[in-house]
Amino acid sequence: MKILALESSAVAASVAVCENETLIAQSFQKTGLTHSQTLLPMLEGLLSSCGLSLNEIDLIGVSSGPGSFTGLRIGVSLAKGLAWAKEIPCAACSTLESMAWNAVAMEGEICTAMDARRGQIYNARFCSNGETICRLTPDRAIALEDLTRELQGTNKIQLLVGDGADLCYEHLQKSGVPARLAPPNLRLQSAWGVARVALELSRKGEAVSSSMLKPTYLRLSQAERERLEREQESSKENEGN
Repeated sequence: MKILALESSAVAASVAVCENETLIAQSFQKTGLTHSQTLLPMLEGLLSSCGLSLNEIDLIGVSSGPGSFTGLRIGVSLAKGLAWAKEIPCAACSTLESMAWNAVAMEGEICTAMDARRGQIYNARFCSNGETICRLTPDRAIALEDLTRELQGTNKIQLLVGDGADLCYEHLQKSGVPARLAPPNLRLQSAWGVARVALELSRKGEAVSSSMLKPTYLRLSQAERERLEREQESSKENEGN
């Protein structure tokens, strides 16, 4: 099975083509340019350099969240557009699970972390046996203090992966939780991890049509939070009158 994978959930963007578990080619950029500028040219260049066309792709995997609201929308929209014309099955891949696959060869517990701001991280915990991973928690937005309390008392070293790994490492170290950072080349999101999750979803029969593909945000956007706050303030004022 040939898998085309897209990753645009954070600052870096990447595209990969895989044959089942095997990486054929991958393009990665962290240049500061927007994903709307980089993702499609990267994809077109990668397919061209591999001598492939969309007609030869069996599955499109995309990082569906959590992550940057704008980045997720760009990636999911591109995946939907590519898949719709050719009726290619799609896989909505957890950003956090995809990151954990990057470190699958490093046996033990994997703690993924993306900076969600407002004192929180997007987080999920996994365990690796060196060949595959299993989930220990669902994807969630969690305060660093709450994650620390969850891990206190454990003697299992937490391998930290993600753009929030440094932030998480400092917090856990101060609280006495054993932790180490994944190597820099394995720490950030990559399309290969997305492809690996997509393969697992396909094997479970959980691939979907392009029309069913959508982002998973876990949390309201800033605009939605501000709207709710205004509505709550307005409601309180009306009650007082």
